[in-house]
Amino acid sequence: MYLVGLTGGIASGKSTVASAWVELGGIEIDADQLAREVVAPGTPGLAAVKAAFGDSVISSGALDRSALGQLVFADTDKRKQLEAIVHPLVRELAAKKIAELPNDSIVIYNVPLLVEAAVDLDFDKVVTVEAPSEKQIERLVSIRKMNREEAERRVAAQASPAQRANAADVILNSNQDLHLLLKDARRLWQQIEHEAAQRGSN
Repeated sequence: MYLVGLTGGIASGKSTVASAWVELGGIEIDADQLAREVVAPGTPGLAAVKAAFGDSVISSGALDRSALGQLVFADTDKRKQLEAIVHPLVRELAAKKIAELPNDSIVIYNVPLLVEAAVDLDFDKVVTVEAPSEKQIERLVSIRKMNREEAERRVAAQASPAQRANAADVILNSNQDLHLLLKDARRLWQQIEHEAAQRGSN
């Protein structure tokens, strides 16, 4: 198995890269999706979140992600409290899902908070997709319809580009035309496939 850690700030373009790689044969595991699964109705994760933050973040038995987001992104201590609940559960579920895949898979673990969650899986390559913070904010406002203040808080809450770059083997620049980003991503995928094939032949 060849395991790629794919990270990047919010609205940096990492999901665009992940989708391109899936089309080329990669298997994606999305940490954001896992984070939703571990706090689904009836899970110990949701019970822990309710115990920590109260009924205001629960709606009809499910997590009210908007209410929780407004709470934790306005208070660093509350955000860290949430991360202490969710990150270990996501880490455990990710390891389980990866272990279930065929040995010849090239797996893309799309994990925005690779640095913040101290993800310590045995990656063969870590790639970060980066754009200037102003570009991220513009995308959050125009595409995800966040107000600017909320967008700025979301960007500021994440690791810095320098921290992600320090953890990465490769940096993909998404502050360019989409077709150029995809060209860079496909070129990198060819390298990943080559390295995976070399390992398989050894």
